[in-house]
Amino acid sequence: MKSVIVIGHKNPDTDSICSAISYAALKRALTGENYVPCRAGDINNETQFVLDKFGVEPPELITSLEPRISDVQFREVAGISPQISLRRAWEHMRDNNIQSLPVITKRGKVKGIITLGDQARFYMEDQDPRALSKANTPFLNICQTLWGEIIVGDPEAKFVKGKVVVAAFHPTVIEDSVSEGDLVIVGSNTEIQKHAIERGASCIVVCVAARVTPAIRKRAEEAGCMIIVSPMDMYTCAKLITHAMPVSHIMRKSGIIAFNTDELVTDVKSTVSKLRIRYFPVLDADDCYVGMMSQRNLLDIDRQQVILVDHNEKGQAVDGIQSAEVIEVIDHHRIDSVETINPIFFRAQPLGCTATIVTMMYREHGIEIEPTIAGLLCSAILSDTLMFRSPTCTPIDESIARQLAEIAGIKIKDYAMAMFNAGSRLGKKTADEIFNIDCKRFNAAASSIKVAQVTSVSEKELDKVKHKVLPYIEKLLPNSGVDMLFVMLTNIIHESTELLFVGQNAHTVVQNAFKCEPKKDSVFLPGVVSRKKQVIAPLIAAIDAL
Repeated sequence: MKSVIVIGHKNPDTDSICSAISYAALKRALTGENYVPCRAGDINNETQFVLDKFGVEPPELITSLEPRISDVQFREVAGISPQISLRRAWEHMRDNNIQSLPVITKRGKVKGIITLGDQARFYMEDQDPRALSKANTPFLNICQTLWGEIIVGDPEAKFVKGKVVVAAFHPTVIEDSVSEGDLVIVGSNTEIQKHAIERGASCIVVCVAARVTPAIRKRAEEAGCMIIVSPMDMYTCAKLITHAMPVSHIMRKSGIIAFNTDELVTDVKSTVSKLRIRYFPVLDADDCYVGMMSQRNLLDIDRQQVILVDHNEKGQAVDGIQSAEVIEVIDHHRIDSVETINPIFFRAQPLGCTATIVTMMYREHGIEIEPTIAGLLCSAILSDTLMFRSPTCTPIDESIARQLAEIAGIKIKDYAMAMFNAGSRLGKKTADEIFNIDCKRFNAAASSIKVAQVTSVSEKELDKVKHKVLPYIEKLLPNSGVDMLFVMLTNIIHESTELLFVGQNAHTVVQNAFKCEPKKDSVFLPGVVSRKKQVIAPLIAAIDAL
């Protein structure tokens, strides 16, 4: 069964990561099915501190939900060796109901492609009696194709010289028909067998399982002539022997189109729609063959099922969300633009943290919260509410956090300060890293904006961040894909924010949003610590009023 991804927003914060881990665990406990927590960006310092504290590995990084060839239900049919006979290749196609097969090396690399059409074309067009020797056909292939047995000669030898001769004539005629190196199909006539060997035949095929006398065997051994005994009659042997040719002789070696498992389905569809080819080899990361894919497989792809936590806006979701099937949303933000194919379970509550909602769901379903999960959930609430100082924090958030702290065995004040201090280690980070620690995109009526938030317990550190980030966002704006950029420098201890801004009309927007006279590129906002409740709403309203 394909797993369901539980994932938070881009530039994930502690709530996004911890809620994804905890909710995936809840869903597994309730259903017994495979729910996998994932992340849409790098882990920040604060979140890493939390994961290390409770011994939890970071969720798998998912940069895009665009379906790849690895998501396609391609055929895992085995490839064939270049030395395999045309007969066995056809049987392999028949048994697997497929019309194309890759010819692969011992290391799994695709060396060629053979199709039913290639085989039919060869049988209809090639009348060369020397075709088997030109293809260096292994005698073992001939033996297997004719259901025979090698009674004299080396099974590993190959037919490399001469033509195929059907010796159904009088022994005296054979001298004019058989040359050195030929393969001669004979019956039970020992005189013909003897003459063929004496004329230098490299192999005689004795039909209808005729007895080969000790004298003929001895002559063959002395002359280095292979003897194959087949139960088939001469006509059938003559008709089927060409099927023993190795596929390497007629396979297509150039112009082979194959796809890697990590290629995007949309890109592959664009390529194959221009081709009149039904099947394509699929390769792994090492370019080794893993299966065959048809154009129909690309149409039957299943969408990846996804549960979104701590967001529901398309602009904040992992890339390719439009190609996935969103089946649930657990969030505490405003409801925005993520569209779904079918009705879904959507739970959004005006609380300070998604983890609060997840905790409530554990209790509603009677699932015990183990200490590790309790620690993650408590950390998320303390982070999102800035240890209950944010205006988004509700009595429910605080009450649940204190109960979780007891289960996890942590002291809230000491633990929260250690967590905030870990998140405040910004000195060695680049401006780009700092800006993207916790950055979200929002859409207004006629404009789009990005608002990043940087929290710290140190005023000096925030001042250094300001002088590093402000010139960065000025350069970033033209290629950012939005109209305005904002950065909240939030002091957790003082419960205040300095808001940096760039972009056309940004000064006017800030002035109207917060009813104050900002500086050229910043404004100090005492008592403001919540992006969701204290910054986004007034900014969007001011933009819409322009």
